[in-house]
Amino acid sequence: MHKLIFILGFLCSTMLTAQTDAETLRTIYTTSLTNGKSYEWLDYLSNQIGGRLSGSLNAEKAVQYTKEELEKLGLDKVWLQPVMVPKWVRGTKEYAFIESGLGQTTTVNICALGGSIATPFGGVKAPVIEVKDFEELKALGRLNVAGKIVFFNRPMQPDLIQTFEAYGGCVNQRYAGAMEAGKLGAVGVIVRSMNLRLDDLPHTGSMSYGDLPNEQRIPSAAISTNDAEKLSGMLALDKNVKFFFSQTCQQMKEVQSYNVIGEITGSEFPNEYIIVGGHLDSWDLGDGSHDDGAGCVQSMDVLRLLKESGIKPKRSIRVVLFMNEENGLRGATKYAEVAKQKDESHIFSLESDAGGFTPRGFSFDCSDAVFNKIESWRSLFKPYLIHYFEKGGSGADVGPLKTETNVCAGLRPDSQRYFDHHHAANDTFDAVNKRELELGAATMTSLVYLIDKYGISPISNSEELKD
Repeated sequence: MHKLIFILGFLCSTMLTAQTDAETLRTIYTTSLTNGKSYEWLDYLSNQIGGRLSGSLNAEKAVQYTKEELEKLGLDKVWLQPVMVPKWVRGTKEYAFIESGLGQTTTVNICALGGSIATPFGGVKAPVIEVKDFEELKALGRLNVAGKIVFFNRPMQPDLIQTFEAYGGCVNQRYAGAMEAGKLGAVGVIVRSMNLRLDDLPHTGSMSYGDLPNEQRIPSAAISTNDAEKLSGMLALDKNVKFFFSQTCQQMKEVQSYNVIGEITGSEFPNEYIIVGGHLDSWDLGDGSHDDGAGCVQSMDVLRLLKESGIKPKRSIRVVLFMNEENGLRGATKYAEVAKQKDESHIFSLESDAGGFTPRGFSFDCSDAVFNKIESWRSLFKPYLIHYFEKGGSGADVGPLKTETNVCAGLRPDSQRYFDHHHAANDTFDAVNKRELELGAATMTSLVYLIDKYGISPISNSEELKD
């Protein structure tokens, strides 16, 4: 009899807890959708400040603005964490054209890749050789590559539903294309933009020369997908086609910047940290609204929504706006380094760096046992059409915090339109939907609330009760 009463009592208490959690999530979503701040913050960050390339004046303005906004929230702590970052400057607008064998020229859209050197004064013009991958390039050898401009034309795979998988399948040509072509004596590199649709917008992004000697480093630029198709078609008809491009970018000396950090100190376990964050820097062609202004303002709003919803966290909750994710990951590296020096226990880290589109769920980098516990909360998110709870990657900025026992996670919005804007001139405020952005902020806040309340121990509530 006593055992039956115990079981019934446990079931009732479990139902009550679930109901309470459901009501709390409803409060969080209602507050975000009716009294959110993320869209307002993003408006200022995008339209009053603009693109925030590491080391730029705009990046400095963004640091000061977000720090001031966090201070207005009445958090327990707000501070700046110094970090040295690279400073790459694009220079004047790039120019390029295709020259046919008959001497006719067709202007095309390009942009320098982040970290590239400039072309020689007056630009560079040379015959073009088209390849799909590094294996094809190496098979051609120095004899066929030296003195030419290498055109990497491997598109994102369109039949992959997970667009980040498609991106990962071809981004190496952007990142290391100039390094590999430079080893074989090429004079320049043109890379098809990482974009699933056909348009006239070139997409920038980071590239690297590795340890290639300076004399072998060559200029590298992205070409729009429409113009990549055009260049490939012209080469198919005439192998004597030449390509001209001019860019004036340069790498400057490192400068000091900052991670922006705000904290609500935990009431029971102040030395256990849960962080939410995004990267404050962006590329310079657009204003960085999706990548990653959205993630920054959503993360800021997590702390505000917790306070507005009357939630007093047991653990310390931090928002971290990382600097220099795009071309160095210096902010993430510095934050993890300082956390290790201070022996801080980061039990959970959540990053939003996949755009401000409709949230679909999360991916988790954790053990199977912990994932099973987190997945049991999926039903709480069902009313908000959040269904994607999967093991997988988290995010570049929270990655350095990963240990064998903690959890790193990434917000996963609908990704089908993300690469239409990623690193391009149309990554602008008008491309962000207010409601979608606010749903993302509420979704992040809800997960943080549950992690704070129940922790990340794989032991279930029933097992704790039995003990």
